[in-house]
Amino acid sequence: MILTPPPSSFPWVIGTPRKLWLLILLFFCSLCLIFLSPGLSLMVVSPPLLTDPFLQFPTSNSVRVVWFTEFAGIQHRVEYGEKGENVVGATTTKLSRTQEDQRSRVGSQTEDASVYPKPTARDIWRHEAEITGLTPGVRVPYQVTSVREDQVEIKGDRFTLAANPEPGSNLKILLTSDFQLKPMTAANLQKVVETVGRVDAVFHAGDLINIADRASEWFDDNRGNAFFPVLQGRAQYNFKSESGDHVYTGGQIIQHAPLFPTVGNHEVMGRVSPEKDLEEQFLDAFPREIARRLYEEKVKEINPEESPVLRDRWLSDNSFNTTTFNEIFNLPNAEANNYYAATFGDVRLVVLYITNIWRSPSLEPKTRGKYRERADHLTQPEQWGYGQHIFEPIAQGSEQYQWLEQELASSEFKKAKYKIVMFHHPAHSIGEHIVPPYTNPLQRLESDGIGRITVRYEYPPAQDYIARDVVPLLESAGVQLVFYGHSHLWNRFVSPSGMHFLESSNVGNSYGAYTENKRPQVPENYQETYAVTGDPNGLDAMIPTLAPFLDDQGKPLPYIASNEISAFSIFETSTGMVSSYRFDARQPSAPAVKFDEFKLK
Repeated sequence: MILTPPPSSFPWVIGTPRKLWLLILLFFCSLCLIFLSPGLSLMVVSPPLLTDPFLQFPTSNSVRVVWFTEFAGIQHRVEYGEKGENVVGATTTKLSRTQEDQRSRVGSQTEDASVYPKPTARDIWRHEAEITGLTPGVRVPYQVTSVREDQVEIKGDRFTLAANPEPGSNLKILLTSDFQLKPMTAANLQKVVETVGRVDAVFHAGDLINIADRASEWFDDNRGNAFFPVLQGRAQYNFKSESGDHVYTGGQIIQHAPLFPTVGNHEVMGRVSPEKDLEEQFLDAFPREIARRLYEEKVKEINPEESPVLRDRWLSDNSFNTTTFNEIFNLPNAEANNYYAATFGDVRLVVLYITNIWRSPSLEPKTRGKYRERADHLTQPEQWGYGQHIFEPIAQGSEQYQWLEQELASSEFKKAKYKIVMFHHPAHSIGEHIVPPYTNPLQRLESDGIGRITVRYEYPPAQDYIARDVVPLLESAGVQLVFYGHSHLWNRFVSPSGMHFLESSNVGNSYGAYTENKRPQVPENYQETYAVTGDPNGLDAMIPTLAPFLDDQGKPLPYIASNEISAFSIFETSTGMVSSYRFDARQPSAPAVKFDEFKLK
């Protein structure tokens, strides 16, 4: 009921019977109580959807629409068409591992453990609808609706979707990685939209968040820069600098453009434990083969009926898993273990599962690191980290390598104008995370002569699986671009055959570039010798072609590694150009500068 008084001030009140006026006054007082009283359970304004919708994996006549809520609901649907005349229902699933814990920053928890003293399950539901009957090149308005159990309808905003673009379409594709709620991420994505407008797809090379099972990192971290908000223009991140504070909102991107994600090391959770916080669980990844050995020793106790489902679940819970990542994104060809291939316009994109657990490079006695076990854990192998072990084999002959061979021989790959391979771990880099080599750690047990044992790990450079096995295979197949992240910087390389390598991961922060002035921490008294500057795999980093930064002597730098300067890259299929832009997050009104471009043949 809305009462609108006439233009004159209050004469309508004067002639109103006293009882009627009192009823009207009581009505308005009731409305005020409903809207303003924090203690009342009755709310007129419905809670919003947890996310806007986002798009995934379009085909020639369809695309998937996905969104999330914090209620199961009784109906979820997508209305599409100029007037929303078409309706399709969504399939709903509940995420099984999402939690909040002591270190979450969500709701009123702004300090450790003030609301969540231990890991606590958080109920979140995923809704997915497949929109079919689409025509390539024609964008269609759409809107999602979720109906709560009390039959209240909650509608999202209207966006547009489209089928897979036809070959020859003029597309702009964002190449990005390593968000991890870092300080410049919202600024980076906001500047993408301001600079190039609406992009047609996002190729993300991994490390979307920090802790995969921590729900708020995906949806609503109270610092304002969770994963979905920054990609949907819903962020509210206050970037602090000496020039002042600047609030960035991210960019409205994936509501209109499909997202193609990659598993990075931060999408992998370690051993499940109700006693440990989520960060400890993340760092407690355990090699699958060690877990399998323990399982075989205790199989009669763990799984007396030899259920294959129970076996697989036990191995996952007691080594590492990507459960939350897989439940959020529902990759195509799920049986392919986090690697997949998809065609988008003129591009054949091949996404590989190339990442390993991150361990500290420290050689201190209390470190469970890349190169050693903790001194006080030497008699407790169940507490070992087993070095920087690899999650999914990619060496020649492995299941993933054989799948890659088949994909590179497929007609879809061969006929594509552009052939791009994306994974997380760098193939060539002057960043810290390319050291040590990407290979299985060799365990060396050494005694000091008085009974104390040292457990060391070494990584033979000649056995780097990316350099030794993967890159030659990609070269022979005619791949034009290999895109990856992990080291939080921008640098690129070109092989003698003309294959390009791009690491465009200086999105939210940087860990530095390893040149003459900065060197990674590596052991010096081990059998193996590790590179301390430059690219360990033998290529020279390319100088940006347009506007490189200069060092103190005026020499152009082949990288961007900064915590104030952010970078992003755009691939335009009409020209084959890959353009990289940089901007100063301390100056939100300043335009982005195109500093590098190269062309895919």
